[in-house]
Amino acid sequence: MSTATLATAAEHLVASLPVPGLRVLGEVGAEAVVGPADAVVVSASLVGPQPADLVLVVLDARFVAEAGGGPDASATVVLRPAFERAAAVLGDGVVSELADGDGTGLLSDPQDAAFFEISDGTAPFGWLAVRRAPTGATGVRGPLPGAGSAFDGRLRRIQDVEMALTVEIGRTRMSIREALSLEPGAVVELDRSAGAPVDVLLNGRRIALGEVVVVDQDYAVRISRILDTADGRP
Repeated sequence: MSTATLATAAEHLVASLPVPGLRVLGEVGAEAVVGPADAVVVSASLVGPQPADLVLVVLDARFVAEAGGGPDASATVVLRPAFERAAAVLGDGVVSELADGDGTGLLSDPQDAAFFEISDGTAPFGWLAVRRAPTGATGVRGPLPGAGSAFDGRLRRIQDVEMALTVEIGRTRMSIREALSLEPGAVVELDRSAGAPVDVLLNGRRIALGEVVVVDQDYAVRISRILDTADGRP
């Protein structure tokens, strides 16, 4: 897993955060990750043929309450879409439940991890730490020998776990002011033309395209195309 791939994952995560104007300044050393005791730290792991760990450190988490609908909003819930998008760049697999704190130990043991600084344009917003997949016997980063069959065995253990299937007809972006001005009867234009196929997402990841139909007075979706891994990434 190259440094360029890790940097792209960081950019995808930042682009998915509900905070405008953020950007990745670049890779920094582990010693650059500093912050107050009340900084928000959230971590997750990508479970798959090329496993990876991610830790996000946020210095100012006021956006969590705004994006989550109130002061009781959970940072792990608000940040999950961003982690999902970053993990989609790193490879196939399933993103674990997000945890408060550095559950993977990247901050205390930064060996084999890359750190990227996130800025709001005037000051540090936070940092993203990504630990690469283990190094194989050949010295090339990738799955260890036999990891494919081992992963298949682990995957069978969770194949009956239910996941959320969502149909998305389109998206749009708006400022907080525009969102607060919404009233019954308002029309919100989406980035999808009429008649275009809708996205079918499994646990937040696009896996297929389809068309909306009606079956016994209920909405349904007819699958028109199953997407490849690259096509399914946001």
